Amino acid sequence: MINESKAMKWISNMVLGLFAAACLVPFALLIIASFSSEESIVRQGYTFFPEAFSLKAYEYLWQHQLELGRAYGITILITTVGTAVSLAITSMLAYPLSRRDMPLNRFWTFIVFFTMLFNGGLVPTYLVYTQLFDIKNTLFGLLLPGLLMNGFNILLVRTFFLTSIPPALIDAASIDGAGEIKIFYRIILPLSMPIMATIGLFQAIAYWNDWFNGLIYITDTRMFGIQTILTKMVMDIQFLTSNSNAAGVNAGAAIAELPSTSVRMAIAAIGVLPILIAYPFFQKYFVKGITIGAVK
Repeated sequence: MINESKAMKWISNMVLGLFAAACLVPFALLIIASFSSEESIVRQGYTFFPEAFSLKAYEYLWQHQLELGRAYGITILITTVGTAVSLAITSMLAYPLSRRDMPLNRFWTFIVFFTMLFNGGLVPTYLVYTQLFDIKNTLFGLLLPGLLMNGFNILLVRTFFLTSIPPALIDAASIDGAGEIKIFYRIILPLSMPIMATIGLFQAIAYWNDWFNGLIYITDTRMFGIQTILTKMVMDIQFLTSNSNAAGVNAGAAIAELPSTSVRMAIAAIGVLPILIAYPFFQKYFVKGITIGAVK
């Protein structure tokens, strides 16, 4: 019986290891393609063993190091501030919704849920943010629209509070004279680190990968985030390569030598690597935060 359980454990580990390796294969192919020459990609396609390696894609990006450095700084700032503020707003709204003694609890919960089903549309949203809140070409254009507060995250945190925080603990703190603010900061939050880390990871990824807000609310290139400026680079390369015949002979030859395919891979690599590096540090909280409500 013991040997059978060990054999099943080894088989399970091997199967899971193969699945994990399968998840890593696309990223490995992405990195290799970013170091491949344009000619080898055109001839062979994407392969783990290209005919020739090249650094032209990263040399092209290095020519834009000042723009990329500034964009990285803006994205890191927005991601850090946005994640922190989002966690504060989400937890402070989810906590009263989790209290069954709060007046109109079901009504406010429905209002939050309603935002997951319907929205005003792109044009009214754009007009509200640009004409009423005047966030165009400001950092608030990257911070505010649709990212600070998410109905799904609020309901997820509310469910965690309902299923994981014993009401008797809150009652005991109230009897001891603690107010609602003290209960929230001294009891609720310390017991909610798994869900806070999970929601923080969700928000950080959303802010890091956000390019749409920069596209519609930011026209000043000095305020582009990393995803917006990388998207702009891809669009510029596509435009140049598709219109190389309209340029002069010399300009057309120079444009034709642009490593368009490998640059896209390099852009994807430098955009995704920071998240890949940070994810393992949050993984244990991520899994626990998502599953603890279902377990209980």
